[in-house]
Amino acid sequence: MSEKKPSPPLSDNERIKGQSNFLRGTIAEDLNDTLTGGFTSDNFQLIRFHGMYQQDDRDLRAERAEQKLEPLINMMLRCRLPGGIITPKQWLAIDEFAASDTLYGSIRLTTRQTFQFHGVLKPHLKKAHQMLHRLGLDSIATAGDVNRNVMCSANPVESVLHQQAYEWAKKISEHLLPRTHAYAEVWLDGEKSETTDSEPILGPAYLPRKFKTTVVVPPLNDVDAYAHDLNFVAISEQGQLVGFNVLVGGGLAMTHGDTSTYPRAASEFGYIPAEHTLAFAEAVVGVQRDWGNRSNRKNARTKYTLERVGVEAFKAEVERRTGIQFEPIRPYHFTERGDRFGWVKGVENRWHLTLFIENGRILDYPDRLLKTGMAEIARIHKGDFRLTANQNLIVAGVATRDKAKIEALARQYGLINDDVTPQRKASMACVAFPTCPLAMAEAERFLPGFVTQVEGIMSAHGLANDEIILRVTGCPNSCGRSMLAEIGLVGKAVGRYNLYLGGDRSGVRIPRMYRENITDSEILKIIDDTTGRWAAERQPQEAFGDFVLRAGIVKPVIDPARDFYD
Repeated sequence: MSEKKPSPPLSDNERIKGQSNFLRGTIAEDLNDTLTGGFTSDNFQLIRFHGMYQQDDRDLRAERAEQKLEPLINMMLRCRLPGGIITPKQWLAIDEFAASDTLYGSIRLTTRQTFQFHGVLKPHLKKAHQMLHRLGLDSIATAGDVNRNVMCSANPVESVLHQQAYEWAKKISEHLLPRTHAYAEVWLDGEKSETTDSEPILGPAYLPRKFKTTVVVPPLNDVDAYAHDLNFVAISEQGQLVGFNVLVGGGLAMTHGDTSTYPRAASEFGYIPAEHTLAFAEAVVGVQRDWGNRSNRKNARTKYTLERVGVEAFKAEVERRTGIQFEPIRPYHFTERGDRFGWVKGVENRWHLTLFIENGRILDYPDRLLKTGMAEIARIHKGDFRLTANQNLIVAGVATRDKAKIEALARQYGLINDDVTPQRKASMACVAFPTCPLAMAEAERFLPGFVTQVEGIMSAHGLANDEIILRVTGCPNSCGRSMLAEIGLVGKAVGRYNLYLGGDRSGVRIPRMYRENITDSEILKIIDDTTGRWAAERQPQEAFGDFVLRAGIVKPVIDPARDFYD
């Protein structure tokens, strides 16, 4: 009889979590260490569960090293904001904090439908968390091996259905949060508790890897549902939400040179009535908690668990844990992913104004005082703000009598620009340099100028009123969701990218690599050639991503686990 193979050793992150005393570690002690601007090795990981990443200004790294100084260490702090809704009062407070207590003075809207601060120094961290707490907000579980900020369609045709979907997003977020008291103890000076911590859903070692959840209202797939671990697709009858189609196992991150990693679109599991939503959310998280890979973090996401055990086995286990079987998928259809810019009239005669915020960076530029303008709007706005998964912002719930005032302020401060092209509105980038430690190439700072060149190419081919979903990420983690773009650029080195072609407008199809490790000038030449062909050979209403497949410029990715690298 053959001997049973020993289990592979657990990753060191499992040790860190297991020894953390429910995510406390020695973070409180590190906060009092004035010799460094950062956190020790274990706490460097643990602060992520509290909603922060330790970073440094990479533009200054070499200069400070020459001066024998520590890198300019600072934190990126991300708010938990299910569905992306924030009040004007809350906005004004975060605007003030960004101006007074961060290195960069900006508010960054993210692809996770929330906002984050860049450049928070360690002595200001408690102030940041306590400010959020006073506003009824927090940053719990916006990073780390937990369920992160729950996204929800922000800009469908405004309806009762949207409000119902948003309420479910909030319930899912609260239900799947860590139960530990560590956040309150460390950041809010809460009373210490040594015996009452338990994690009935996430477990004492939390999840094997990050976990992302969305609630989406068809036909608009603005949250890119197929990119996430768990997705609830709203199904309605007579304008009322009755249940969800459940999609599981999406994820876009990969590692350069490691063919065991790849992007994957989520799989359809089935339909559930709305009243079972939390039970199924908990069960999917629980199966991933128990079955996920805790030895190799590169293969620890839900998508790899599905590939290893099979979709049907995972689905059956979810049904066993809930005691309820999935019903067949109900019909649904996604048509687009972009935000609907300008004014849209919703229920109760309220208006909603979607503003294009390039790369989500709200800052006062010399020619566009975006941050000041948003604060001025917040001072008079009586509704709320909705952040979108495309890094834009909606001024929501505007009475007819207030429309003119809101629009005048938006135009005065450059928040509305009628000259912004469809192509620019369809383009998106992650943060990358100078703050992201994982960045291999520029993304946010690169995109505006690159889009200007793409606009010129489009115009030359008679495509000025068309758009291609274009996304740039500084590394293969794909925070900018480039692996669901019609043209996706993934950073490989400074000034060089892998180029992917062939995603679709609705966000279902993974693109394929067309060229590896090439410069922006080489990319622009390819875009010129392919868009020229698209203009000349396209069928009526044929999107760019569909054309490059039909024309044989790239082959479709049928099964990423097996043919993504072919």
